[in-house]
Amino acid sequence: MLASFSRLALLPCLVVPLVGCGSNTGSEAKLGKIIIIHATPDAQKAAQTALIKAEPGDIIEFTAGKFNFTSTLSLDVSDITIRGQGPGKDQTILSFAEQGQGTGGEGLLVKSKEKFTLENLAIEDAKGDAVKVQDTQGVTLRNVRVEWTGGAKETNGAYGLYPVLAKDVLIENCVVKGASDAGIYVGQSENIIVRKCRAEMNVAGIEIENSINADVYDNVATDNAGGILIFTLPDLPKKDGKNCRVHDNQVVANNHANFAPKGNIVATVPSGTGIMVMANDYVEIFNNTIENNQTSGVTIVSYLVTQKPINDAGFDPYCEAIYVHDNKFAANGDKPAGALGAILGAKLGGKLPDIVFDGAIDEKKLVAGKLPETLGLRIRNNGDADFVNFDVLNLKLNGLSPPTWGNVSQDLKQYEGELAAIPAVSIPGADAVKK
Repeated sequence: MLASFSRLALLPCLVVPLVGCGSNTGSEAKLGKIIIIHATPDAQKAAQTALIKAEPGDIIEFTAGKFNFTSTLSLDVSDITIRGQGPGKDQTILSFAEQGQGTGGEGLLVKSKEKFTLENLAIEDAKGDAVKVQDTQGVTLRNVRVEWTGGAKETNGAYGLYPVLAKDVLIENCVVKGASDAGIYVGQSENIIVRKCRAEMNVAGIEIENSINADVYDNVATDNAGGILIFTLPDLPKKDGKNCRVHDNQVVANNHANFAPKGNIVATVPSGTGIMVMANDYVEIFNNTIENNQTSGVTIVSYLVTQKPINDAGFDPYCEAIYVHDNKFAANGDKPAGALGAILGAKLGGKLPDIVFDGAIDEKKLVAGKLPETLGLRIRNNGDADFVNFDVLNLKLNGLSPPTWGNVSQDLKQYEGELAAIPAVSIPGADAVKK
């Protein structure tokens, strides 16, 4: 389509009437126009002006080329699509390498109330988060590449793709490299699909945090410090983290050094972590290939392992109703990292099992001395995967002296069984999810 406008390449932008455009959220499409942004010295002004003046139903379209921006692009209009000609090195690149703003500035900041789509372009070297979408219902991020081109550095932006306080979030066919916190992060949100993405060379590849109803599938997480994290943390407005399916992913060789800034919660994630669940409820992990992660394949822990004080009265620090089944495990735990991984590995002969559980349960929920069946950990059909419960509630670290252990157990039999399958997530306008 853009070939017909090649003679106008010197213009910073071009407006083309459009009939029936709109983002893919299932509601009725609105009339709008296409605003074409060319890679000229005035592109920063042209792009931000287009975003300010946009009306619902409009498309902001970047031509092929490298766009050198010096400040955040911001949008607060609903029902807008921003797109390029593809995320490749010779396609559409929005580069923030020469930003003059201070730390923490986003590449693209979106606060639309509803219906936002970003697709077919790359965002490189944002000073802070690359794409932050906040308080929006109906978010689609598709075929987007986010990269910090200087490699893994503590000074890289925290998040690559970052919907927060959002609803109906679809992230698909995206690639993120080099985030100093999480490559793909969805926080305090509801109804989420992350699929067919690739996350590598981040601290955390994909992270779902304090969110309800998430489907994470058909992704590749490799060469991160931690592949896929499902966390619930205290001191956030949205308290719940539950109903998450992690399935049909390749979680392989996540052994990158953890380069998160000190003090960040992900700085505590040991390098070599495949999938980690912390303080989340109703999580189903199945049909994944989980291999060559040097600390562990799947780690299931309460927030208590952080040894941080909990001052949030509404926060539940325990994991409940976690179901791990029908996964392929191989060659995990051969070189455990982190203080806890090192001492537990030493106790177990230098290697950690494929599945690591801290054993913490909420005594307030015990019935006749046991956790109800529907809230327990259940593990089945994972080949010859091995297991340990390291009983964190009775573990005492004694400084330079050997630790005092509680009932460390590698007996998997008491956790064998099934839990009810978690329903697939449905988002208006998205193709039906499988399984």
